Amino acid sequence: FQRRPGTGETSIDETTGGITAPYWVKIERDLAGNFTAYSSANGSAWQKQGLTEPIQMGANVYIGLAVTAHNASAICEAVFTNVTTTGTVSSQWMNQDIGITSNAAEPLYVAVSNAAGTPAVVVHDNPAAAQIDTWTEWVIPLQTFADQGIALTNIDRIAIGLGTQGNMTIPGGSGKMFFDDIRLYQQRSAP
Repeated sequence: FQRRPGTGETSIDETTGGITAPYWVKIERDLAGNFTAYSSANGSAWQKQGLTEPIQMGANVYIGLAVTAHNASAICEAVFTNVTTTGTVSSQWMNQDIGITSNAAEPLYVAVSNAAGTPAVVVHDNPAAAQIDTWTEWVIPLQTFADQGIALTNIDRIAIGLGTQGNMTIPGGSGKMFFDDIRLYQQRSAP
């Protein structure tokens, strides 16, 4: 477990060898500002890690978990699951991969067509849509396709793509995306 006892101070750590994943970790902060770290092989029998460290902080702090290889040329990866907090915790969860390659910045588009014509294409408003890392609903009014000359009663193909639609000469980026729940709705009225 690694920590920094004060702003700008050198970090301190204790290393425990022989640990095989999965493993549980717990960090407690008491009312006096003392931090104590624990680990567990089963999530119920906890072993204290290192010393209880008095770290004076303001009432509002950021909390979270991190992993590091302590080597700029080595990749270190961990998966954190079932993360919980107690006490008054506000705001939404946030995550940030540091040093882990994310998707290349590429535009995202949807194209619909039929055998008789050129596809109608709608490009996502965010030119770096491939880097959105949360489940996001993208609503496209069908009229947007109709305005491009597609007969909505005669669509036989749909394509979801990244990069510039129709430009197969420029290689696109790399990464991974998940698509689900592609649906057709009646027009929704504004609330």
